[in-house]
Amino acid sequence: MKTIERLESEVRAYCRQWPVTFVSANGSRMTDAGGRRYLDLFAGAGSLNYGHNHPALKAAVLAYLGGDGVVHSLDMATAAKERFLETFERVVLRPRGLDYKVQFTGPTGTNSVEAALKLARKVTGRHRVVSFTNSFHGMTLGALAVTGNAAKRSGAGMPLGSTACFPFDGYLGEEVDTLGLLEAMVEDAGSGLDRPAAAIVETVQGEGGVNVASHRWLRGLSDLCRRHGMLLIVDDIQVGNGRTGPYFSFEPAGITPDIVCLSKSLSGYGLPLAVTLIRPELDVWSPGEHNGTFRGHNPAFVTATAALETFWTDGNLSREVARKAGRMEAALDHLAQAYPELGGEVRGRGMLQGIACEPASLAGEVAEAAFDRGVILETSGAEGQVIKLLPPLVIDDDDLEEGLTVLDLSMADVLGVAARGELEQLATV
Repeated sequence: MKTIERLESEVRAYCRQWPVTFVSANGSRMTDAGGRRYLDLFAGAGSLNYGHNHPALKAAVLAYLGGDGVVHSLDMATAAKERFLETFERVVLRPRGLDYKVQFTGPTGTNSVEAALKLARKVTGRHRVVSFTNSFHGMTLGALAVTGNAAKRSGAGMPLGSTACFPFDGYLGEEVDTLGLLEAMVEDAGSGLDRPAAAIVETVQGEGGVNVASHRWLRGLSDLCRRHGMLLIVDDIQVGNGRTGPYFSFEPAGITPDIVCLSKSLSGYGLPLAVTLIRPELDVWSPGEHNGTFRGHNPAFVTATAALETFWTDGNLSREVARKAGRMEAALDHLAQAYPELGGEVRGRGMLQGIACEPASLAGEVAEAAFDRGVILETSGAEGQVIKLLPPLVIDDDDLEEGLTVLDLSMADVLGVAARGELEQLATV
């Protein structure tokens, strides 16, 4: 840690939040240099849906590297890329009746978002993009422009334009039709809103505070975009790849976005990989018009293929996510009632769940107390007011129960009271 503190930029964050040096990880556990083991309910901010070093994925990439497989290839054709594309089509796209071209954009989620925004503007010939309150889409300038968080936006150091921010579902209260406001302004030539090229949305705002859009609201947004010639971009970077149960988070809403951004758990192993999925008629790029040196990360193609073949050829994982999500929601509901001092509001979908606290500072205190007890979890929201649970989808039941019990004890620690959750009894009901 001393070397990191001496040499790494002041921008570092997570190593301040969890001030230990980690040396190994397996499944839902991480081990520090002193041999202490931690339960990971953070999962690489959603990049490790299948846990750390899953044996099937590890075996695939070790075999590939052991055979001198191509590692770096820009966008050259490789056997690893071809197999990934064939598997993605067979396992993900065809069963869902989806017809998308796959663009390899560069290694991270923000690269996928930048490509989506750039393409939407190119296709429509318009520049304005609608985004939503409390959204988070990445840290590069285009992605920041459609991000709501003021602290992150201020890091740009320059004006962020060509966007228009509207209220997310529920932002103004359940009784307010936020899409009605957007549609009225799109239709009114006197509203001052240039006709947008696209709208970009997260179905569940993970970094923004675990805010969930209803299926009805998402269908309404999709219809609005279609009626007004706007492209619908769904940012599924954190909540796709099974986080909410189905492979894509938008599936239960019955919508088909024009463009989909995927990254994080796409590789399945924590290796950088991002794609932008595009309806074929929108694929108007000229060769090399949007490129990047690290579009061809072949070890990530290998682990992504292994993840699809291991977890997505049947419905077992989605069913397990639904079961575990039910347990998480029940436990959080119980804790919110057991500790009214937290002012807790339970939020989430699938295995992205959280409790919003009032005052906001309580969430960070609970997360710190949980780390002291050996559990890694983070906070989210503009004020860090939400205790956020993002465990690996494959976490076993005992580890999940341990994490929920530690959360109970950590709440009691912060409030200076005896533990009230009695989650062990709840689990048997």
